[in-house]
Amino acid sequence: MTRRAVQGMCGLFVLVGLSFIPLLGIQDDEALFGFAAVPPRAGVYSPHLGSVELPLMVMSYVGALKAWLYYPVFAIFGTNVWAVRVPMVLAGAASIWLFYLLLRRVADERAAIIGCGLLAADVSYLLTICFDWGPVALQHLLLIGGMLLAVRFRQEEEEWALAAAFFLFGLAMWDKASAVWSLTGLALAAMITAPRAILRSLTARRLAVASLAFTLGALPLIAYNVASGGRTFRDTVSTETTGIPQKVRVLRGTADGSLLFGWLLNGDAPAPHPSEPRTKLQRLSAAAAAAMGNPKKNVLLPAFGIAVLLLPLGTPYARRAAVFALVALAAIWAEIAATANAGGGAHHAILLWPLPQMAIGISWAVASRRLGRLGRPAAAAALAIAMIAGAAVIDEYRVLMARNGGAVNWNDAIYELSGYMKTVPGRAVYCLDWGIMSSLHLLNRGRVPVLVGWEELAKPAWTPADRERVGAMVRQPDTLFVTHTAEMELFRGFGARLIRFGEGLGYRRDMLAVIADRHGRPTFEVWRFVPQGEGAKPIAPSPVEKPSGR
Repeated sequence: MTRRAVQGMCGLFVLVGLSFIPLLGIQDDEALFGFAAVPPRAGVYSPHLGSVELPLMVMSYVGALKAWLYYPVFAIFGTNVWAVRVPMVLAGAASIWLFYLLLRRVADERAAIIGCGLLAADVSYLLTICFDWGPVALQHLLLIGGMLLAVRFRQEEEEWALAAAFFLFGLAMWDKASAVWSLTGLALAAMITAPRAILRSLTARRLAVASLAFTLGALPLIAYNVASGGRTFRDTVSTETTGIPQKVRVLRGTADGSLLFGWLLNGDAPAPHPSEPRTKLQRLSAAAAAAMGNPKKNVLLPAFGIAVLLLPLGTPYARRAAVFALVALAAIWAEIAATANAGGGAHHAILLWPLPQMAIGISWAVASRRLGRLGRPAAAAALAIAMIAGAAVIDEYRVLMARNGGAVNWNDAIYELSGYMKTVPGRAVYCLDWGIMSSLHLLNRGRVPVLVGWEELAKPAWTPADRERVGAMVRQPDTLFVTHTAEMELFRGFGARLIRFGEGLGYRRDMLAVIADRHGRPTFEVWRFVPQGEGAKPIAPSPVEKPSGR
């Protein structure tokens, strides 16, 4: 019965995730792995094996594992929004199932279903996986899978499980080097809560097996750092203390589900052309959100606080498992908080999951058993309240996304822009603002020759070499420029600076198209430079009615 309940939770997670997929545009960080998945490839490390190019790293701390997994997906389904997001939603559901198996091993069925119910109804977990700009979806899958296998090795002493666990941990490091936070935090928690058991399990053979398996999983990352002289370490290992209050606010907002309202969405204010509910299901969803008071927060934080207070009621074994989760939480968070340029977004804070749900599940389960016959209904009622509160926040996100659309980074006009660029041949396409290049490259499977166009424009003063490069951009025939409209710009003034420079060279801007999103917001501009005496080119209409690339 419990297995079927958890399978139902995984199924609902998938169905709800699918309902979010078409609501937002593909964000630039979400599409970043496309530079390793779709030629022409532009990763930071792509060695050749004979005539075969092997993209191994996208950035110095982000590997190309996701790109490798997507080769068959894109070959079969193309590079549309469903092909990009559905696999990650499925990975999220798989991670919930693995979490159930893990909790069942370290605690019991009751703790497992409580923990999985909380995780499946967690809006931050759902949205960071569905839109996967972190990226975090594979991190959760690999780390939870590795923890499950490590526990199996400890309980059954099967060395294949030890090897598989450390191979997954190595893959997690290749996927993104920030996995080191989780791995070191988990290792510290294990040494504090079960030192004797760990030391009894250690042999030279097992150390060799674990080391070899980890090395194989992380081999692309290791090879890159050998070739680059430790570039990953140099780019990521730095500390800070001044930003910790902001990181605490981000952690709190991630935990209660409120943080992403200000990151994914365009806000509560109605769009110029808001999308009103059309189907019965959409109207029911909007009515449910209104009936619940349009909630912006779930109850994870108070649930966690109650779990900590109830912890002394548990058996020594249960307390040890819950303390493991709490120590790992504290250790991982301390590493994130102390690392410069980390912890400022939900994609870092969410790496602590599912440890809060693990602690809550174990603590609530053992406390409920103290109630005798009332324990099961009491635990079920508490879980139902927490899941309903979580589902209400999820519904509020879905309603607002459908009605008003996404923020600039997530605007669905990117699909219209992608479709338009297929009709306008260009020798080069310079992106003059952040949030355009990676998405265009992925959606058009590399057929649009996108280039960074803001590097020189970001400099306060130009050298003669800079002026020569910018002048070449202006003078080159068949060169197109893409930027956000003035109201949507992220790097404000870059396009205007280039236009002024071009005018000084005797050129003027020739607007080709203004692309709006499905809610009527002008979002992107496509233009070129022409000599000032040349006749005007008519502006192409924005194809708002029939979205492409979805």
